[in-house]
Amino acid sequence: MSNSSPHDAMVARRLRVVRQSKGLSQRELARRTGVGSGTISQIESMATQPSVSVLKKILDGIPMDLATFFSFELSAADTPIVRKSDLVDIGAPGLKYLLVAASRPNRKLQMLHEFYQPGRDSGRRALSHEGEECAIIVSGKLELTVGDETFTLHQGDAYYFNSSTPHRFRNPGPEVCEIVSACTPPTF
Repeated sequence: MSNSSPHDAMVARRLRVVRQSKGLSQRELARRTGVGSGTISQIESMATQPSVSVLKKILDGIPMDLATFFSFELSAADTPIVRKSDLVDIGAPGLKYLLVAASRPNRKLQMLHEFYQPGRDSGRRALSHEGEECAIIVSGKLELTVGDETFTLHQGDAYYFNSSTPHRFRNPGPEVCEIVSACTPPTF
């Protein structure tokens, strides 16, 4: 196991994108190339960095040459998978908002994995924007104000409302409040 570098991540992501775009499983690509599926898995998970000769052997099974492999446009639309490391934190101190598929062009949906530290809120001013939003409370406690009504939600509770109604979120509890939310159309 070596320390991973940005180059490792690029090779790992490019190989995964190329393999999936051709509809190949790791096992099928291994069968085509004679390179073990375990090796392909380790490359894609950045556990190992392939030599040029091994990478060339893998790419011959696609088929694709090294120059194309390192130069094609890598767009978020190339894969349906968003790895934890690709989530973009758009939050503020005490608020972690991990945005799913941030670089995907023309997203119709916004999904966030949110973490509110104890006592933190979405801001003094209520939010209001076009669309609808919903979420489920994964852990902790959330105080939700929609219009002039305030609700306290606990683990497993959910909300769904029209986003044009002024709304605000706050963690009134002693532990981190974790939420998975969705909003359409995207506001971030």
